This record gives sequence, C-alpha cells and structure tokens, in this order.
Amino acid sequence: MSQQRTQHKDPRIVTALRRFAISITALNIFGYTVLGFEQAWAWPLLALAVGYSVEILLETIGAWAEERRARYLGGGVRGFVEFLYPAHITSLAVNMLLYVNDQVPVMLFAVMVAISGKWLFRAPVNGRLRHYMNPSNFGIAIALLLFPWISIAPPYQFTEHLTGVGDWIVPAVIVIFGTLLNAKLTGRMWLIAGWLGVFVLQSVFRGLVLDTSIVGALATMTGVAFVLFTNYMITDPGTTPSKPSSQFAFGGGVALVYGVLTGASVVYGLFFATAIVCLIRGGFLWSLHAVRLAARPGPTDAGALDGKVSASVTREMVRA
Repeated sequence: MSQQRTQHKDPRIVTALRRFAISITALNIFGYTVLGFEQAWAWPLLALAVGYSVEILLETIGAWAEERRARYLGGGVRGFVEFLYPAHITSLAVNMLLYVNDQVPVMLFAVMVAISGKWLFRAPVNGRLRHYMNPSNFGIAIALLLFPWISIAPPYQFTEHLTGVGDWIVPAVIVIFGTLLNAKLTGRMWLIAGWLGVFVLQSVFRGLVLDTSIVGALATMTGVAFVLFTNYMITDPGTTPSKPSSQFAFGGGVALVYGVLTGASVVYGLFFATAIVCLIRGGFLWSLHAVRLAARPGPTDAGALDGKVSASVTREMVRA
C-alpha cells in the first residue's frame, strides 16, 4: 500500500483559477447575450459536460494506477469545485475560440484532446511531474491541424453588436482585470512584457524585410482576440516558467516563432507558436532531468530520484 501524500495547494493559484473561471464564464454569458458569439447556445454546456467527464475519468484512472485517493475526494463540495476549475476554463475556452460550423463533435474532440494532453505531456519540474502543453491552446492547435476546414472563431464576434465607445470598453475591461490577475496572482507580467516587446520587434522586422505593413502587423495587438490571448491564454501559470528571465524568454519565444510562422504564410500562428514553444520547453525540462541523472551515476541515487519524480505525480498540478 503506497503512502497517501498530502496535497498542498498554493492559495494564490487557487484564487487565480477561481477568477479565471468566473471571468470566462461571465465573458461567455455576455458574449451570447450581447456581444454576438456565433456558436450555438447549447455548445458551451456540452463542452463543460465533456470536459468535466474526461477530467474526472482520467483522475480516477490515475488515482487507481498510483494507489492514491482521487484529488476530487476529501475536500467536500469546495474541493470538488476547485478540482474542476481547470476543466471549466479549458472547455469554455476551446468552444469560445474554435469555429467548427455545425460540427459539434469536432469541438468536443478538441476539448477531450485539451484535457488529455495534461496527462500525456508531463515533465519533471522541481522534483514533481507537471504538464507543459497549454491545455486550451493544445486542443485548439491539434483540431486545426487535423481538420483544416475549421477555423478560429471570427474576432469580430467579440464586438459584433457593439458600436462607438462599446468597442473600446470590452478590451479595456479585459486588459484591466487581466493585468490585475497576472500582476497579483499568477505573477506573469515578465512573460507578458517579453511577449509584447518581441511582438512589436518582429512586426517591424517583417515590415522591413518582407514588405509587410508595419501598421497592419501592429494593429493586430488592438483586437479583442489578441488581448484575450495575452491576458488569459499565454500566461497559463501551469505551463509557463516562474523565474522572470525565463518568463521573458518564453513570451519572447512565442512572439518570435509567431513572426517566423506568419512570415512563412502559416495561418493561426498564435496557437501554433504557443504549442511549439511549450513543446520545446517540455523537451528542455526532460533534458535537464537527464543531465541531473547523469550527474548521479549511482543506481541508488538515480533510482531514488526516479522514484521521487514518479511519486510526485500525485501532487497538485496547476491546470488551465
């Protein structure tokens, strides 16, 4: 019988997840009633049902395989709700950002891929296994690759039924609340700085080298979709670095890869760039783990380290 491990949750991350969940729920309600979201009203509910089910199923299987208690048990109603925050955020984000016409199975497939990716793609971080592929982004990217006839949701839907000052209020609210959230809870402002700074540089570079309109490239940053991506997608605390320098490199790396993809006429560069950089980071984390194992050639030490990483999978992982 394996020893039951105590789950320690960072209250700041739990609070951040709660506010992420509330924010995206409010945005969906506002989007369907006021803004002009074009997916069917029932789809976010279907996405949530599938996302919750897959999350609970995979956690149940994982708990059985690792001989531990499932993380949705033991914390009462509050603990169960907190367990579902990541699935809630991921499911609503995938449905909100994908446009699959009337093919709802494709959207639900993307939700299942997004949730499953947190179990399939993990790497050792500070002695425990953590998922490194941004869940929502991963599900969307895989769907776009497998089903080239679908697209991302049209950006105009976020302000389709607004006019005048209303066109400015929505992005302003997202920026204000997103900045407060990332500054006080997730601590990802250095990542945002790297992302925005290098995005400006690559826009100017493409304008000078590839005869791209610099104003047009920079105007991308004014759209609601870009603002959402900046404040609520790329800053996922579970799949991004914590150190300021690493954050800056990660955000700048996504912008750089985006510039390369866009310069090569690859569409949906935001999602593919984020997936590529997350994948590179995962490979880097595994390479660091291999170097540490190589530095401890003794079978006892290596075995102990492997055991520590394997057991650590039972600890709370931050999901988005």
